[in-house]
Amino acid sequence: MQKTWFITGASRGLGAEIAKAALRADDRVVAAGRSRAAVSDCLGPDSDRLLAVELDVNNEAQAQAAVDAAVLRFGTIDVLVNNAGYGHLGLFEETSAQDVQTQFGTNLFGVFSVTRVVLPIMRAARKGRIFNISSLAGLRGTAFGSLYCASKFALEGFSESLAQEVAPFGIRVVIVEPGPFRTDFLSAESVHFAAHAVTDYDEARASLRASFEQRNGRQPGDPAKLAEALVLLANEAEPPLRFVAGSIAFDAISAKLSDMQTELARWRSLSVGTDG
Repeated sequence: MQKTWFITGASRGLGAEIAKAALRADDRVVAAGRSRAAVSDCLGPDSDRLLAVELDVNNEAQAQAAVDAAVLRFGTIDVLVNNAGYGHLGLFEETSAQDVQTQFGTNLFGVFSVTRVVLPIMRAARKGRIFNISSLAGLRGTAFGSLYCASKFALEGFSESLAQEVAPFGIRVVIVEPGPFRTDFLSAESVHFAAHAVTDYDEARASLRASFEQRNGRQPGDPAKLAEALVLLANEAEPPLRFVAGSIAFDAISAKLSDMQTELARWRSLSVGTDG
């Protein structure tokens, strides 16, 4: 059955690949990006199955207008992909309050704004699929990524809670947790670095930044394959709450779960001993 997708951050990277995969599946796509022209340059002109819309996810009025345009054109939204986001990298003490606001504004509050205006459409239809693009960083913290990890950890908590609230209406939420994929995530156009330098961190900062920069373009994950996987999951009657993408993410999350079980067991007596 043909579906209508609404994809944020669709002008490049994973968002563009998801749009292309959905179009190959003969679905309809509303591709949203901060520049409508950039979306069209990437995906082509509007057609009977493609509509490009301008959307800065931080702008609630734009979110409503983009969703209204989608419904006017295609009648409904079956699949929402909250993909827009970026990574702010840096040691926490070197970040600013504005860095925090901007990182959470795009990666979390933007998801809130878009989801809030799409939910009434899905709830009325008593069906829908929401893909929230998280990250391995949403389950495992890492030095130099405190703000990014925090925004993705928050997205995971929101998604778990939302999944329980909307399940009675036939809406399923899937948290997508990619490891390193060959997108432009680490490119100069996407990644932001902390600007304030603290001398004590000079050695660590140089090493960590070089480590991240060296990975750009060498990530093992194939974004086109991840996009195809999401098209498959959009058609699963009972999709997973979490979908881990890539061998690095799978192995890292498996290791963390094992470490957590070991730590829980070690401190069990003290933990349960705090009961009244």
